[in-house]
Amino acid sequence: MKCAVRSTCPYCGVGCGVEAEQTAAGTFDIRGDKQHPANFGRLCVKGAALGETLGQEGRLLYPEVNGERVEWSAALDETARRLNAIIEEFGPKAVAFYASGQLLTEDYYVANKLMKGFIGAANIDTNSRLCMSSAVVGYKRAFGADYVPCRYEDLEQTDLVILTGSNAAWAHPVLYQRLVHAKQQRPGMKIVVIDPRRTATCDIADLHLALRPGSDAALFVGLLNYLHQQQPLIAGQFDGQSAALGCAESWDLAKTADFCQLNQDDVQTLWQWFSQCDRAMTLYTMGINQSSSGSDKCNAIINVHLASGKIGREGCGPFSLTGQPNAMGGREVGGLANQLASHMNFDAADIARLGRFWGSERIAQTPGLMAVELFAAIGRGEVKAVWIMGTNPVVSLPDASRVEQALANCPLVIVSDVVRETDTSRYASVRFPALAWGEKNGTVTNSERRISRQRAFMSAAGEARADWWILAQIAQRLGYRDAFNWQHPHDIFSEHAALSGFENNGSRAFDISGLANLSREQYDALEPVRWPVTAQGHQPLKSWRPNGKFQMVPVEPELPQAVADAHYPLILNSGRIRDQWHTMTRTGRVPRLMQHINMPLLDIHPLDAKRYGVTNDGLVRVVSRLGGMVARVQESENQLPGNVFIPMHWSQQFARKGQLNSLVASVCCPHSGQPESKQTAVRIQRWQPSWRGEIFARNQIAFTDDIQWWRQASVGVHHFLCAADTPPESWIETLCAARGWQLQYARGNSALYNVLAWHAGELQLAFYSATTWPDIYATSVVSGFETAPQTAQERHLLLGGKAAGTLVDAGRTVCSCFSVGEKSITLAIASGCHSVTLLGEKLRCGTQCGSCVPELKTLLAKTFDI
Repeated sequence: MKCAVRSTCPYCGVGCGVEAEQTAAGTFDIRGDKQHPANFGRLCVKGAALGETLGQEGRLLYPEVNGERVEWSAALDETARRLNAIIEEFGPKAVAFYASGQLLTEDYYVANKLMKGFIGAANIDTNSRLCMSSAVVGYKRAFGADYVPCRYEDLEQTDLVILTGSNAAWAHPVLYQRLVHAKQQRPGMKIVVIDPRRTATCDIADLHLALRPGSDAALFVGLLNYLHQQQPLIAGQFDGQSAALGCAESWDLAKTADFCQLNQDDVQTLWQWFSQCDRAMTLYTMGINQSSSGSDKCNAIINVHLASGKIGREGCGPFSLTGQPNAMGGREVGGLANQLASHMNFDAADIARLGRFWGSERIAQTPGLMAVELFAAIGRGEVKAVWIMGTNPVVSLPDASRVEQALANCPLVIVSDVVRETDTSRYASVRFPALAWGEKNGTVTNSERRISRQRAFMSAAGEARADWWILAQIAQRLGYRDAFNWQHPHDIFSEHAALSGFENNGSRAFDISGLANLSREQYDALEPVRWPVTAQGHQPLKSWRPNGKFQMVPVEPELPQAVADAHYPLILNSGRIRDQWHTMTRTGRVPRLMQHINMPLLDIHPLDAKRYGVTNDGLVRVVSRLGGMVARVQESENQLPGNVFIPMHWSQQFARKGQLNSLVASVCCPHSGQPESKQTAVRIQRWQPSWRGEIFARNQIAFTDDIQWWRQASVGVHHFLCAADTPPESWIETLCAARGWQLQYARGNSALYNVLAWHAGELQLAFYSATTWPDIYATSVVSGFETAPQTAQERHLLLGGKAAGTLVDAGRTVCSCFSVGEKSITLAIASGCHSVTLLGEKLRCGTQCGSCVPELKTLLAKTFDI
């Protein structure tokens, strides 16, 4: 057995350390790294399931040009030839790169250097634009630098934590559990959650403010006014102070509460707690950033921390939680279209400085196109070549149908990815197989500015190559060999670190020049380290603005641009769920991660459900001005009336009409370019298909156009939920007859129609349908494909979809870490497990990542008053 390799989780921006150890069977055991300061050994369920994502199923293994496998040299030559032809004819601005927070810093650095330094245009942007670019603007306006002024340790030292626009319990589970533990250790700590929904994060909240969607800024503008009334600021203490206080002056308690549609007493409580405590932190993410006024919301938060002095000290500060593992690293190397490498800007001095360091006279002179406008420019034909790296913009960008149309008409679409089939890659004329997590070697930076190593512990699949290598090979073919002649990611990191200190002398916040001279061995052994890393050691928070003063930004609170009306009377909120990640290319293939929520859900308040004639567990069509989708109804009093919630993860690979961003308009913050993905006006309509079903097949099957389907992760079989208005018999029997399969039927009332299809003694297909979702035990059905039932009784049980032999139906999964189902939990409660602790002792649920604890409490509350 090999020694464990220490690496970093590839999911959210918490940046958890992991250890990967190969087992005797050749698989990999993934566990938390107890030495890593981000997580001290704790992992969420997604991180704990990483070992189950390492197979080669669905991988892009070889270079392809126009859908045909080719040698690497041919693919690189052809790509460089076509890029060069476009640049020669239309200029450098006709080319664009679209990168990802999944890339390593070394990959990002090479992409940015090639685009901005040598092709000579700034058209490189990233999917990180969709999650944290408003936060970047907020920090830069206030501090003069993109500097996150907080650390995870601050959570253990604060008196008040405000979480606004953040369901950290599901989106950043390990950090949330650290907060849970901190509250247990500090009984006086207060936690406030500001969110239109009552989410799992509210489980530890002392106060939940279920405000009007998108009205967050008013709470902080009003708080600024309140703080100034309690303790007037010294005149001229901050740049922009008078204007900021002037904007806040009219936002008294009554006006703020009315704007946010909140109880005045609750708003007063928040303001008093913030004013009276010594140390406070505000944690924020997509609910703040993804707004047409997202940058101003960020500055409204920063303003109150500046005004109160609750910044730059232990346990204090405005803390933007990044969504991806290396969104921060992308910011460091200039991965956003409106910045240069190493936190430099598009001013004459920085442009000249970068040119001197890179030895290039082709440095981009002006900012490039940001994500949404970039794909709009592709659609208009202004950008004629786009290279998309490690991301799936057809799913993640707003107005997804227009993005699809843009790519379909683009003369050259290049995709570097791990997965062969994505919603985006179908439009690629060139596909490059990239290394996956476990094969990559480089660095990432988490939300608290901590640089950690991702290390390879597996051989590359097929002919996959590192993103940096692919980019460098293209750069060399474009004529820039000397500037892109690295042999190892260590060489790139050293150059990146050296650039951070080049002509810096404290003028730029980002500086890791203390790491520039690491040997290969020291780089390989690099421990997690928070920047800056310089010869002078740690630098405290300061202003990097020219006059050395922090800046307050005047903020006039604005509501979202999405407005409900008679035709679209509901406001749709989008977000993440507990067990899935982004567009599911990794997590969507893990069976236990699909058990908690297995298809797009529409969370709706019971009053709205009654008003619009939809019922719990039924199906609904959701329509905006741009498109539509189908979702499953989940009634919940945690949802505000007039508002609904749908997860953003499902793509065309996992559902027919499950793509949320086909509904969302491309409205953006004018300062950050970040889209307002959190609010969309929609209407809903009950859909009562003639049948709903579940199908399992040994080999891939084709659905007719009238059938809605949702892919389910399952080992060894293809598994789908499905529904349609037309009877299923013709489709199923035609499908089976074409293959010569022998059929076994069960029919009944209410559209009950079950079918088993056999060939040569092996089960080929199992289908179950009814007017409601058929009550079957999927584990038992899957086992029938592994070992065919031998007796008539076993076949009869299988035809009914029931558990056979020793298999026990545990019900809907609640705890994904240990695959503990709702039926098992209910039985345990009935047998005397009257607390979360007792349930954990008996079933292990709630004892690892803790994300299921709120649900456990809900199940307990159905029986006991806890």
